[in-house]
Amino acid sequence: MRIASLFVVSSLLLAGSQAQADVKLPSIFSEHMVVQADTKVPVWGWAEPKEEVTVELAGSKASAAADVNGRWRATLDKLPAGGPHKLVVTGKNKLEVGDVLVGEVWLGSGQSNMAMQVSRCFNFEQEQKAADLPQVRMFTVRSGAEKEAQADCQGSWAVCTPETVGGFSATAFFFGRDLHAALKKPVGLINSSVGGTPIESWISADAQRAEPKLKPFLAVIDEANAKFDPVVAQATYDKQVAKWQKDVAAAKAAKKPLPQKPRDPIATRKLKGGVGGLYNGKIAPLVGYAIRGAVWYQGEANAQPGKAEYYQTQLSLLVNDWRRQWNQGEFPVAWVQLPNFDNGKPEWLVVREQMRKTLAVPNTGMAVTTDVGEAKDIHPRNKQDVGKRLALWALAKVYGQAIPYSGPMIASHAVSGDRLVLTFDQAEGLKAGGAKLLGFEIAGADKMWKPAEAQIEGATVVLSSPDVKQPTAARYNWAHMPTGNLTNNSGLPASPFATE
Repeated sequence: MRIASLFVVSSLLLAGSQAQADVKLPSIFSEHMVVQADTKVPVWGWAEPKEEVTVELAGSKASAAADVNGRWRATLDKLPAGGPHKLVVTGKNKLEVGDVLVGEVWLGSGQSNMAMQVSRCFNFEQEQKAADLPQVRMFTVRSGAEKEAQADCQGSWAVCTPETVGGFSATAFFFGRDLHAALKKPVGLINSSVGGTPIESWISADAQRAEPKLKPFLAVIDEANAKFDPVVAQATYDKQVAKWQKDVAAAKAAKKPLPQKPRDPIATRKLKGGVGGLYNGKIAPLVGYAIRGAVWYQGEANAQPGKAEYYQTQLSLLVNDWRRQWNQGEFPVAWVQLPNFDNGKPEWLVVREQMRKTLAVPNTGMAVTTDVGEAKDIHPRNKQDVGKRLALWALAKVYGQAIPYSGPMIASHAVSGDRLVLTFDQAEGLKAGGAKLLGFEIAGADKMWKPAEAQIEGATVVLSSPDVKQPTAARYNWAHMPTGNLTNNSGLPASPFATE
């Protein structure tokens, strides 16, 4: 018995030693991958400590030695767009990754509106028929939240075909499809998103703990975590489910709408992962993979009391922390402003405004979507226009195309007697999308908001109201279902704003 046990142990040790010696790659370096063009391309993985590893791709070659922990990293020279190529990694063993393209790589992240798939969007059948796009690929991260930053994740690359496109992130796909059509280059999209998750899950915990402005916010979370008792939570949830089951039976008997099932508090906490949990499991494994930039669609989960007012600090921190982690300069980042949605929560409007203010961070952009949402559905099906607007920004600001990419953005305001004068960026061709300009309000020192008469005068909008003799502040489209119609030559809507 003892001999047999020793044989098993020896076999396991030998297998472990052999596994350690084998060169390995993270899942992001796999068949059908797209690597970023025109920039140095890091490739990394694991091998036996001090093992020499050579990487070859499209005529570029680099070598590196594994460190004492078996981690190695080699950097290939800049590569032109094209392919397909083969990535060859050689140490004591050889790995070959086929069908590799070189092109434009973008990370897409956020909550359910980024996770929402093409199959759930408008005109899916038409989109599916037109999805024979072999140079558009998507890597979907399937791992969940983690307590510590991970070196690898679960995921795979998929080539865009009519059979695969239904499972792609819709916002990321329509964004990437438009880039591909305009640039005539391969496009790789990385989808790392989870529905129902707050922004604090997506930023490294260290960065958040070091931000003084977030101390009150994090103190509330820490207190809630200290008080959370999983045994009590499970018992309470079990009682709620039992009641729900009875309510469902009663509703069926009465032929009434079925009540919604209670949310499992333990499963919900696991999904969100706490402060930095999704960063650890779904962003950290990607850090270093060469990308052109990132697009972000989130905010719904933070449009809550006690959360909304921190969103500008958090979104700015996410951008700056991801840039720091990647060490790839101030790569461009754009986000989707919260759309029109009739949930009645004032925090929804606050998060919208916090998003606009975050444009103060250099090399960032925002897609305004207050005209493409749905009153009663937090997951609007028109993701085509969302992706298009993100792509217009990228084509203009990242790729240098001389195209209109944004509706008007408030720049400044000034009081002139009983009138308030607004100036805008992206003001070329200011116009009303109807006979009369709508959506503006003004207030005086009493902060009582009144509808404003609005007139376009050149590159400005002049506001007045018989009820406000001395205006001090203005706001536009400050509503869940706004009716404002200010636009410009782009035909894109102006962003909601408040001047105070």
